[in-house]
Amino acid sequence: MSEVTLEERGAALENQFYDKENREKIAAMKSKLDSQSSREDLRKVSGMTDDAVLDKLVHLGMSANTIAALSLVPLIQVAWADGTIQDNERTAILQGAHGKGLESGTPGYDLLQTWLAKRPSDELLEAWEAYIKSLTAQLNDEQNRLLKNQIVGFAKMVAGAAGGFLGIGRVSASEEQVLGRIEAAFARE
Repeated sequence: MSEVTLEERGAALENQFYDKENREKIAAMKSKLDSQSSREDLRKVSGMTDDAVLDKLVHLGMSANTIAALSLVPLIQVAWADGTIQDNERTAILQGAHGKGLESGTPGYDLLQTWLAKRPSDELLEAWEAYIKSLTAQLNDEQNRLLKNQIVGFAKMVAGAAGGFLGIGRVSASEEQVLGRIEAAFARE
């Protein structure tokens, strides 16, 4: 058996270091390319042009396959406003999902189920607000009004689903606060 010299050990360690460094650089490049690809896919399906908003959506795990679920964020936020999702709220949200084409087994539906099971962070609503602000900047006043009425209307329906007598009526103060925030996202600067 031959003895390994100090120089040979040094060279082996140096090679190992550079191999590890190269793997890390390659992984970082792949991650960046994947992120750019996800951003471009989102751009295509959403019509969104604001890179900062698209990057925020990618950071939150959104993809072309899950963007339809983003339209349900206001409903999720209203449902979680009081700390728990009531059965009537869950049913209303799932009906909304079906209306958006989110069917069981799709990535968007799976994402929605995650949001129904565990309250999403405020970062999700912030990303939705940025998305809406960017989207409404591309719409005329009538289109903005129609989109706002549709989204706020659905959110109010969810808010009212669990309150009052037979699920009709009372909307909690925390739900009102979230509804106000949703409406404010449509304001033009």
